[in-house]
Amino acid sequence: MSADTVNTANEVIEDGAPVSTERFLTFSSDGLNIGVSTNYVIEIITNHTITMVPLVPDYVKGIINLRGQIIPIIDIRLRMGKPSIEYTSSTCIIVLNINSIYIGIIVDAVQQVMDIDQSKISPVPVENQQELINGMISSTDRSVILFLDCEQLVQTY
Repeated sequence: MSADTVNTANEVIEDGAPVSTERFLTFSSDGLNIGVSTNYVIEIITNHTITMVPLVPDYVKGIINLRGQIIPIIDIRLRMGKPSIEYTSSTCIIVLNINSIYIGIIVDAVQQVMDIDQSKISPVPVENQQELINGMISSTDRSVILFLDCEQLVQTY
């Protein structure tokens, strides 16, 4: 038997101490690597027509009809105060279900799904805090992954 075993609560036992992991979908936005818990992710879509809605903030790009469900679409770049860019073939919409509220976020590109040890997630330093980011971690390639605060996203959209 190896030093690592797995129990039913997504906890790996390493050297006698439980390690709680969670799956995150990572994506890029304005050069940042951002992760969102796969518990919120419904699907990733591309090439969907967005219907413009008047009198909404600039980061709300409109709505889509996804199999009869009307979903508001937010450009995450604009929501985080970053400049707008032309959408490319790698631009996509991540559809999220946050406490039974469906919302789509436009991201520059989806990267990968990762299992992340929750105990290794650090708070964002106060001087760099962003209202939609609730943690960060250094990944194996020395880049930093920021974690999207989905609850805050829904409260402020």
